[in-house]
Amino acid sequence: MFSIEHEFDSTVVTLVDEGPAPLQEDVAINAFEECITIEQYDPRTDRMQKITLSMSQLRDLGAALDLPEGVYKFAEAVR
Repeated sequence: MFSIEHEFDSTVVTLVDEGPAPLQEDVAINAFEECITIEQYDPRTDRMQKITLSMSQLRDLGAALDLPEGVYKFAEAVR
């Protein structure tokens, strides 16, 4: 299950783990104009953990989901 909320400066997608236990904590993905942040509560440390991706890292992640094993690099667009 997931939810989508539009904030002033970002879109927030929250992913809720469903299924048999043990379940993972919710994941919040914040999409800003210049970056993406991914947050998840870590009960072992009692802290929120945050990862920040640049827009090019997000593009690479999206491409990686559809590619076979290997090392890739996007060619820069020629203007």
